[in-house]
Amino acid sequence: MPHPEPALPANAAHPHSATLKRLEQSSGRLAANAIARMDETLPWYRAMPPENRSWIGLVAQAGIAAFTEWFRHPETPQAISTDVFGTAPRELTRAITLRQTVEMVRTTIEVMESAIEEVAAPGDESILREALLVYAREIAFATAQVYAQAAEARGAWDARLESLVVNAVLSGEADEGAVSRAAALGWNSPEHVCVVLGTAPDGDSELTVEAIRRAARHAKLQVLTGVLGDRLVVIAGGNDNPLQVAKALIGPYAAGPVVAGPVVPDLLAATRSAQAAAAGLKACSAWQDAPRPVLADDLLPERAIAGDPSAREQLVEEIYRPLEEAGSALLETLSVYLEQASSLEGAARMLFVHPNTVRYRLRRVTDVTGWSPSDVRSAFTLRIALILGRLVDGDPQS
Repeated sequence: MPHPEPALPANAAHPHSATLKRLEQSSGRLAANAIARMDETLPWYRAMPPENRSWIGLVAQAGIAAFTEWFRHPETPQAISTDVFGTAPRELTRAITLRQTVEMVRTTIEVMESAIEEVAAPGDESILREALLVYAREIAFATAQVYAQAAEARGAWDARLESLVVNAVLSGEADEGAVSRAAALGWNSPEHVCVVLGTAPDGDSELTVEAIRRAARHAKLQVLTGVLGDRLVVIAGGNDNPLQVAKALIGPYAAGPVVAGPVVPDLLAATRSAQAAAAGLKACSAWQDAPRPVLADDLLPERAIAGDPSAREQLVEEIYRPLEEAGSALLETLSVYLEQASSLEGAARMLFVHPNTVRYRLRRVTDVTGWSPSDVRSAFTLRIALILGRLVDGDPQS
């Protein structure tokens, strides 16, 4: 590799002026040859739209012109990325991959290298070849810089876009615009969606988001995620088991409760899952032995007591109403059984029936509601549902 030549005095003749002149005269032909070689050897180039091919042609021409200028003043720092890639629009980095750009640069350098014997003045062949090697290195660094900057810009823009989607879902403002923005981020509308909420860890939120993405890839989930205030929000799609989703993603969350909202069909309905998860996170402190993670639906009684109207409605509609429709005997038996401290014999005496009758009716309660009166936690949920149902119906005994 040659040593940098000393700076030339003003108006001094270039030490390789003959080569420089021949290089200037050959630049157009070299660029045309480079384009022809790309068309011949690069299938992706032939398949591109004419507009993009024309931009690539301009980049090749700019690259050769920049080399000529660099050869003229090797001692002067050159902004190669601006000189070469500034001729093309920024959108070109989306249309052409880094690998394709490397192939384009390599092809152009090979064309220039093959023409050294023809372009260089006698005795300057090694000088021109070594200069081209140095320039090729600078072009490689410039290419990496251009794509790194484009990736950083896209990453920053995508992060803002993702934050908008997550915030819209969490605030109940999700609409078709949010769906479109999510699609731009690669969200392909999975059938099963749920929202997982917990406390965000201290430190760099970008590292937390990346950790969630790694966990999601491992679990084969699609995610939209972000840190909003002190909460880490994950919208996950691709699994109809919210507890399984939460367990797969729980690693990056800070200590404290992690709540998974119910599964909903799509992103537009994810607001319902997010609101349930948020209400569950708020009420979770009332259940000190709550598992981690926990389903928002398992926190229905705490949510109802904390004032969540959707939890109250769900308890009434999914527990009280089905029992009411199944006949007064089930409601009465359940109420008496709970009042008698879950004693079969005590309930049987109060109802003037055999304990087996009480046992049968309680099994029916489980079948109808999905909650077992013999389980302490379920019994608490059933009791709250009965209270709320009676309040709605205006039962004077409530």
